[in-house]
Amino acid sequence: MNQSAPVNVAVGRASPGALLELLKPITWFPPMWAFLCGWLSAGPSAGMSGWSLLAGMVLTGPLVCGASQVVNDWYDRDVDALNEPHRPIPSGRAPGSVALWFAILWASIAQSWALTLGPWVAAATFVGLLLAWAYSAPPLRLKMNGWWGNSAVALSYEGLAWITGAAIVLGGNLPPAPILIIAFLYSIGAHGIMTLNDFKSVEGDLQMGIHSLPAQLGRERAAKVACLFMLLPQLVVIALLLQWQLAPYAAAVATMVLTQCLAMKRLLSDPKKLAPWYNATGVSLYVLGMMSAALGLGGWLT
Repeated sequence: MNQSAPVNVAVGRASPGALLELLKPITWFPPMWAFLCGWLSAGPSAGMSGWSLLAGMVLTGPLVCGASQVVNDWYDRDVDALNEPHRPIPSGRAPGSVALWFAILWASIAQSWALTLGPWVAAATFVGLLLAWAYSAPPLRLKMNGWWGNSAVALSYEGLAWITGAAIVLGGNLPPAPILIIAFLYSIGAHGIMTLNDFKSVEGDLQMGIHSLPAQLGRERAAKVACLFMLLPQLVVIALLLQWQLAPYAAAVATMVLTQCLAMKRLLSDPKKLAPWYNATGVSLYVLGMMSAALGLGGWLT
C-alpha cells in the first residue's frame, strides 16, 4: 500500500454541516427502499401505525446507513487526504477524533432506536452495524477485498433492511421463510450492484492496494461477474413466485429481468464507459423488480 498523507488532527468542533456531510444522505435511499419492500412484503394492514413506518425508515436510512458512512470516512481519512481532501475529516472541518466519537454515538443511537421496535429489528440492526464496522475498521477491514466487502454491504443495504421492514409489521418478530428467502436472494444480487459501483475507482484502488473486483479481475471480467450476480438470484425469485402461484408478480419481475438483459448486453460492450449508465438504468429495473416481488408476497402471506 502506498504511503498516505498525514491528516489534520487538530482539536476542535465540527459544524453541523460537516457532520451531516459525514452521514452522506445521498446513500440512504437503497436501504430505505429495501426497508419499504420488506414492509410491503409482510402485508401491513390498514390499521398499521404510520409512526412505525416512519421510525423504520429513519432507522435504516439516517441512523444505520448514516453511521456506516461516518465509520467508513473515519477509517478512510488517510486515503481521503490524498483523493478527496475536501471531505470533512481531511479538510479539518471535523477535526481530531470528532468523527470517531460521532460514529460511536450515532451507532449507539441507531441500536437504541431499534430496541424500541422489537427484538428482531434490534437483532438485524446489530448485525448491520457490526458489518459496517467490519467493512471499514481493522483488523477485518472487509472493504479491502471486493468479494467480502461487497457481500457485507449488500447484506446490510438489502437483506437486513428488508427483514427490518417485515419484522416491524410483524410486531418485531422474525418474518416467515418466504420473506427471508426473497430478502437473501436480492442481497446476492446487490453484490453485483456493489461491483459496478467500484468501476469508478479502479485506478485509485490499484494504487492503494484495495482488491475490488474490477481491480482484481479487470473491468471486463468484473462486469460479467456483476451481471451474473444480479441475474441469477432474480431468476430464482421468478421461479419461487411461480411456485407460490403469484404469476402476475413473477411476470412483472421477468419483464424487469428481460429489460435488464438488454441493458447488460450494452454494458458488456464497454464496461468502463457504460457502468455509470447501467447504474442509472439497469439498477432502477432491479429495484422495481424488488418492489414487484414484495407486493406479491404481501398479498400472498396475509
